Amino acid sequence: MQRSKYDVWVGMFVLVGAVAILFMALQSANLLTLSFQKTYPVIAKFDNIGGLKPKAAVKSAGVVVGRVDSIAFDDKSFRAKVTLALEKRYVFPKDSSLKILTSGLLGDQYLGIEAGADENNLAAGDVVSSTQSAIVLENLISQFLFSKAADAAPPENSNK
Repeated sequence: MQRSKYDVWVGMFVLVGAVAILFMALQSANLLTLSFQKTYPVIAKFDNIGGLKPKAAVKSAGVVVGRVDSIAFDDKSFRAKVTLALEKRYVFPKDSSLKILTSGLLGDQYLGIEAGADENNLAAGDVVSSTQSAIVLENLISQFLFSKAADAAPPENSNK
């Protein structure tokens, strides 16, 4: 069987295409983060993190300023302990607040930082005290249905 030089070029093209598709799939699923910036850890505690996952983006004003490093359960306070890896080039005041937000209607969840006004900045290992938990769609629906059921219930008549 004779091989031509076109077979080698076609094979190289297919290999490069497969690597590009794999790279795009990992990047879109937040499983691959290529950042060579130095980071510092910051800890936040939430009552409910919803569907927040490790490697989720941490954004401020729409700009990615870090990633979620790890998520653990604190069995003393019964809250979720989220460790963030913020890029060193971004500094935030100590009184900044964190919210768990959703990109799109049913999209991925990420953390949003709203900068405070304190003169001192967050440092490695600091704990952010002002946090807002994720909005869980099931809880909203159950609250809505419960309130509608309470409105539809006939009032009790005490004049019997």
